[in-house]
Amino acid sequence: MTSEEILAQFGPRESMEYDVVVVGGGPAGLATAIRLKQLRPDANIVVLEKGSEPGAHILSGAVMDPRAITELFPNWKELGAPLNQPVSGDDVLFLSETGSQRTPDWLVPRNFHNHGCYIVSLSDVVKWMAQQAESLGVEIFPGFAAAEVLYDEQGSVKGVATGNMGLGKDGEPTDHFQLGMELLGKYTIFSEGARGHLGKQLLEKFRLTEGRDTQTYAIGIKELWEIPAEKAQPGKVVHTAGWPMVDDTFGGGFLYHLEGNKVTLGFVIGLDYQNPYMSPFEEMQRWKAHPAIRAHIEGGKRIGYGARAINNGTPQALPRTVFPGGALVGCDAGYLNAARIKGSHAAIKSGMLAAEALAPALEAGRAQDELGAYPEAFEKSWLNEELQQTRNFKLWFKKGKTTGQLMTGIEQWLLPKLGIANPPWTLHNHKADNQALRPAAECQPISYPKPDGKLTFDRLSSVFISNTNHEENQPAHLTLKDAAVPVQVNLARYAGPESRYCPAGVYEFVPVEGGSGERLQINAQNCVHCKTCDIKDPTQNIVWVTPEGGGGPNYAGM
Repeated sequence: MTSEEILAQFGPRESMEYDVVVVGGGPAGLATAIRLKQLRPDANIVVLEKGSEPGAHILSGAVMDPRAITELFPNWKELGAPLNQPVSGDDVLFLSETGSQRTPDWLVPRNFHNHGCYIVSLSDVVKWMAQQAESLGVEIFPGFAAAEVLYDEQGSVKGVATGNMGLGKDGEPTDHFQLGMELLGKYTIFSEGARGHLGKQLLEKFRLTEGRDTQTYAIGIKELWEIPAEKAQPGKVVHTAGWPMVDDTFGGGFLYHLEGNKVTLGFVIGLDYQNPYMSPFEEMQRWKAHPAIRAHIEGGKRIGYGARAINNGTPQALPRTVFPGGALVGCDAGYLNAARIKGSHAAIKSGMLAAEALAPALEAGRAQDELGAYPEAFEKSWLNEELQQTRNFKLWFKKGKTTGQLMTGIEQWLLPKLGIANPPWTLHNHKADNQALRPAAECQPISYPKPDGKLTFDRLSSVFISNTNHEENQPAHLTLKDAAVPVQVNLARYAGPESRYCPAGVYEFVPVEGGSGERLQINAQNCVHCKTCDIKDPTQNIVWVTPEGGGGPNYAGM
């Protein structure tokens, strides 16, 4: 049944009215709700979170700059915020296949300075923020996925509808069917993270990207390890460049020592890579086997795994962030400092700026208009100033590894020493990541080593420890515009890249039963909601839609 047929048979949907509806319970959405409650305690606010609980879908490195959370909660230490491990030292390593070269401290560019920051589990920070929000009177609905944007007769956003529950694989209602609800607000704030499902629709409907650069992304693949006590170096931050990346691909590794004999580590690869034989998951696994990385975790136990697409964070690619009835905050808009490998402080600050525009609008009795004060405040903020300083970082690396390293040194080391805060030039990009793949016939296949089950692993055992689960009898949330394209185009021209770029084994080409050739099998239950397929699919034939609320990963300590 179509959505219209379901509504005709089972509707109308129940509705609830609020001053502000927030879609997404990550750092940006929660900061919006918290700051608005601080300014207007009587405001009626709801936060929708598609994960089973706040923090369940949150994945980040993470070294956190405390600047924004200190503005939001000056007494965060007394309140018990889980920022427990200050950074004690930075290592920036350039890797060859078997060796490594440490950058002398005096040569480290400013974007890699982490003094005063904290190594955190962002999922734990978000759980704590949710507790603070609820203590202020914010309603949080975990396990409810916003599936549809609702508009009034003038075309302004008036809220969202949650997804229907209890549909079978065939799209027909089962005995457990439950119609979605409408949550209506004077304003709706979208904070779904990078490549948000509804945010993507809003960008198109309101033409928010016109005149802006094309947004590009990377994929971050992360693991959490428990290591022997004698190897623990609490506060140690390691970043790597070089091997295993080839010259035409941007990528680098991170490894952070948390408290409690834990290490979080991962690899980030730009999704503008050209070779369809590349597998970001396998690149991360072989990176771990490098002597400089192995030394930190060998003898330990892997206890967590996850993956997430990341904005590349160039302010040139920021869309207009407001439209009638709502706004985009956090990575739904693209606020992230890729050069610093930090986004949580930017997410929190953007949510605060949105809240500071919402408060006077509600006070004045306005509804469904544009919150022009929000982008105006961003232009004058320290966040804009910070992003402008690093606006060319990823774009230099698109010109090659050597160029990227040289120009990062000039812009982030030399110019600041000369008293020049911002680079006096601006680079631009108008090519989407899905347009970057070259035909397989022009590329060299990559032979990856087999996992050993101790240091390196396969996809399925990795997905298992992400605690990913979807109700099996539901419509697949990974859909195809044209079912013939994966074989006729992607497999024939690009050797089936979806079977490699997905870090969760969702896509695999299998033999046609009782026939010849292959077909694409979609194992949607494995999906960790990273959004890589929605970004990298060369034909943009894959469409990620909202699964039932509560499905997906359940990250702990990530």
